[in-house]
Amino acid sequence: MKKKILVLGCTGSIGSSTLDIVRRFPDLFSVCGLTAHTRKTELEKLCREFSCTNAATAATEDSPDAIRCVIEKSNADIAVNGIAGSAGLMPSVWCLQNNINLALANKETVVMAGPLIKELASTKGRSVIPVDSEHSALFFLIERFGKKRVSSLILTASGGPFRTLSADKLASVTLEDALKHPTWNMGKKISIDSATLANKGLEVIEACRLFDMPPEKVKVAVHPQSLVHSLIQTVDGDLYAQISEPDMRRPILSALTWPEAIENDLKKLDLTSAIGSKDGICMSFFPPRFKDFPLLGCAYEAQKKGGAYTIAYNAANEVAVEFFLQRKIGFTAIQNTVAAVLDKDWSQEPENFEAVFALDTKARKAALAFVTDFSGRG
Repeated sequence: MKKKILVLGCTGSIGSSTLDIVRRFPDLFSVCGLTAHTRKTELEKLCREFSCTNAATAATEDSPDAIRCVIEKSNADIAVNGIAGSAGLMPSVWCLQNNINLALANKETVVMAGPLIKELASTKGRSVIPVDSEHSALFFLIERFGKKRVSSLILTASGGPFRTLSADKLASVTLEDALKHPTWNMGKKISIDSATLANKGLEVIEACRLFDMPPEKVKVAVHPQSLVHSLIQTVDGDLYAQISEPDMRRPILSALTWPEAIENDLKKLDLTSAIGSKDGICMSFFPPRFKDFPLLGCAYEAQKKGGAYTIAYNAANEVAVEFFLQRKIGFTAIQNTVAAVLDKDWSQEPENFEAVFALDTKARKAALAFVTDFSGRG
């Protein structure tokens, strides 16, 4: 029997990779729902290809509940949430409320409301399976070794396009420079987050919450080749890594087939092919530059403080990145905005999703006030 797949954000990079998996395994999967943000023509084309009549765009439908209606009508076995940013939180909630397992690529769901999401999933008896390559790697490594044997988690980071750029030059980098990710083909917002290391900061928070680890047990190693996606260190001190080609279809397939694993024709990393070659396969690791890319450190502090600090971190970053994408502020103003917002009191712990969004709105207003004043002075 085919597994019914709901794809949220079907025209983005995660959604496109998911649909490619469906194309490759038509005997295993069928599409029961599709949503997109604004690309209605592309959505209609995908609906025809996958014979899907349950679809909507978030930004152009008359009903503000269009995405929710698609989720409720889908009768899906699993949903892949590839929606970008805080807009992906409520679709995650709606999926779980409708007893749909969640293959989660929207890290903001966990950053903004991790405890509430885990409680909802537990109440509904549903699974949240991470799709980010790093968290997917950790999920399956922990599953194989058992939580009791794991002492720490190591997330890898490509380092982004400015990994080797001197600190004094960061203030003058351009939008075009920041969008040139060295490894992954991603949307604009996440590409900027990778350049500032805010994306890794969000992933640190996500890892702490998904796997119930304190921040001091979650580390980051810069790994430019993006072949090692994450590692665990066991209580006896050994390291175990998940290593594969940098292809998002692999963690998506793992999430869709979990708890099973299937043979596939995705490109496999062959270390033996490098034997005798001139260059071989190089895998190098470096410590992150916390001083030059302070948003990573800010994420650790936000997670340590608890309350709504992670909500404020995400909201301020989203506001600042949007201003940078509009060329209204410079690259380093992103980190200045986030730091200014986090200087305020965010100790309140949200008790429900309504409170999460109220705090998110408050943080966005604080970020907007700072960045508007900053851009006006600049």
